[in-house]
Amino acid sequence: MPSTAPKRKSRRRFILGGLGLTGALVIGWGVMPARQRLHMSHPLPAKDGEVMLNGWIRIARDGIVTVAMPQCEMGQGVFTALPMLVAEELDIPLSMVRIEQAPIDKIFGNMAMLTDGLPFHPDGAGTFKEATRWLTGKAARELGLMITGGSSSIKDMWMPMREAGATARAMLIAAAAKQWKVPIAECTTEAGTVCHASGKRATYPELAARAVDSTPSDIRLKQPQEFKLIGKSEPRRDSAAKVNGSAGFGLDARPEGLLYAAVKMAPTIGGTIQRVDKDAVKALPGVVSVIDFTGVFSGMAGLAVLGKTYWQAKQAAAALPVTWNEGPNATLSTEAVFDQLTRHIDAEAGFLYHQAGTPDPARAIKHLKAEYKAPFLAHATMEPINCTAQVKDGKVILWAPTQVPSLAVSTAATVAKVDNANVILHVTYIGGGFGRRLEVDMIAQAVAIAMQAGGAPVQVIWSREEDMTHDVYRPAAIARFAAGLDNGGNVVVYDNKLASGAITHQVLARTFGLKGVGPDKTTAEGAFDMPYEFVHQSIAHVTVPTPVPIGYWRSVGHSHNAFFKESFVDELAHAAGKNPVEFRRGVLKRHPRHVAVLDAAVARAGNPAPGRAHGVALHHSFGSIVAQVAEVSIEGSEIRVHKVTCAIDCGIAVNPNIIAQQMESGVIFGLSAALFGEVTIKDGKVEQQNFHHYPVLRMNQAPEVETIVIKSAEPPEGVGEPGTPPIAPAVANAVFILTGKRLRSLPLRLA
Repeated sequence: MPSTAPKRKSRRRFILGGLGLTGALVIGWGVMPARQRLHMSHPLPAKDGEVMLNGWIRIARDGIVTVAMPQCEMGQGVFTALPMLVAEELDIPLSMVRIEQAPIDKIFGNMAMLTDGLPFHPDGAGTFKEATRWLTGKAARELGLMITGGSSSIKDMWMPMREAGATARAMLIAAAAKQWKVPIAECTTEAGTVCHASGKRATYPELAARAVDSTPSDIRLKQPQEFKLIGKSEPRRDSAAKVNGSAGFGLDARPEGLLYAAVKMAPTIGGTIQRVDKDAVKALPGVVSVIDFTGVFSGMAGLAVLGKTYWQAKQAAAALPVTWNEGPNATLSTEAVFDQLTRHIDAEAGFLYHQAGTPDPARAIKHLKAEYKAPFLAHATMEPINCTAQVKDGKVILWAPTQVPSLAVSTAATVAKVDNANVILHVTYIGGGFGRRLEVDMIAQAVAIAMQAGGAPVQVIWSREEDMTHDVYRPAAIARFAAGLDNGGNVVVYDNKLASGAITHQVLARTFGLKGVGPDKTTAEGAFDMPYEFVHQSIAHVTVPTPVPIGYWRSVGHSHNAFFKESFVDELAHAAGKNPVEFRRGVLKRHPRHVAVLDAAVARAGNPAPGRAHGVALHHSFGSIVAQVAEVSIEGSEIRVHKVTCAIDCGIAVNPNIIAQQMESGVIFGLSAALFGEVTIKDGKVEQQNFHHYPVLRMNQAPEVETIVIKSAEPPEGVGEPGTPPIAPAVANAVFILTGKRLRSLPLRLA
């Protein structure tokens, strides 16, 4: 009799089906080499006597090397770490390197972020996986999207920036060898100078003009044992400016004639404007005009008050009489969202991301079932959403704290109805991104408002309340587990099914107008790709569309799936009667790097102080392995985290100091979410409006964080996000030791 159970679609079937749509075109295109990433499609002219050696590097008369910087700086340290890659291969001190915002060009497009989004298990291998990654990498190279996200900056730039430096160095050596009539092999470099055994020396500026026409035959990247700079804890190059106030963030843009815009957006998700009395505020001090920007971007509905100062604009926006149509989501609530997730996870098998082995329920003498939940979360960046735009004489100028420069330019061009070439973008420092500034809603809004400002530049600023209630939230999610253990405490059945919205589907729709289909790795990452060697594993996800706007949030799916998975692994250890650390070691026999990271964190943490407990979590995300030990106590009904010991293997550590900073940042960010973070919806409206409703960790609540960076010769992996996922389960596992209570919902609450 045929089964009536819903069928799970497989990852391989979906991808093969997609490739089949293009047939021979994909095959023929796939065998072609990927485009180069060294030379721009439209080379920039050299200025002030500088010499361009390739699309990344130019050399000035005084020896200063300027490097194109395609990534944005939002606290993760790329303005220090990335120049180190060029300086290393070019053989110059870091002090001789300056950075300059890269122009919009495909050679600067992020390839790693797109290839890392493929739903393959990290332990998997084979022709199909490699071919798919190859095709995706080629497609990413063709798209050339300049994106800072996915903890991919160092990983993506590791080869192109080193190759740019190594190529420039080889060109300079070739120029010197030709001038001196000596073999290239006899020339070396040192601190920006080419040297020969005969005593001849020439600085890079002296050789640069000749080097442009040289064609070096021997371009060699340094081996790790040759590194002089990579691996050293160089001081952050942006710290001084951020301390003394000279750093330019989005809100610091001050073009001449600047006006300010305060926004007032529909309070209900999907709401629209029914009626507005613009004349009611036009006589208020400083008010210039009231602008309706409804429909400019993905259903966005709202108004902006243009004023001479932001305070005047904000006060007028608050007083503006508006009647709203509540729209189709007027009765939406958090409870309704979770009811919907429950109905779908009950009824659907979902998309099968990973399956291994055959379940052996006959051997199971212990059976465990558990359900975990995670809420919507806001980004709550310290710098509110903002963008400054000027539309004048057929051109658009932007001053924007954006993570997506190329998308910002194309969005501005679309709204203003100009060519991309007529958009000038100044990327500022970002006061917290966390994925929120991968969106371009604020870009579209600012350009639309500036188009009605008579050529004046306009700085659009969202109040904290508008920001908090109009975010693109981390999805709410449910995870169900069913497992069986034999009489030796071995896991012989492991079934995990998840349900949530699919971020990538929503992003494709609102940013590109494309329908999201198929698997979205972010829904199940951290669950299907775990390293644990259970003999049977089945991990699936059910996509449940929701009207709540969702987006990429620091560590994305790992942020909640790590909590689900690492908490349940602790439940398995307890059911097996084993120490949680020993239990994990026992199912990581083929993963020595994971064991080394776990052991390093546990050894450094030592024993907890009296009255406290240690909770452990191990998680692999963005290519990096992180183990955390949280030292926790219970004070009344409050959970107090005193210290977090964190070990990370992220491959080659370009700048260990920055890695430690990012682990500290990730722990604090994740701990804020673990203890306090929750966005709730009532009557179609987000209830949290400011930090008194949506608290974040304060200084007196912050634990000590100690980081161990594991030495490795592997290529570098992600760092900006991997510190966040393990902290919630580590704390929850400690709470279980202290109280015997298993907390299966976030945020963690004892009462």
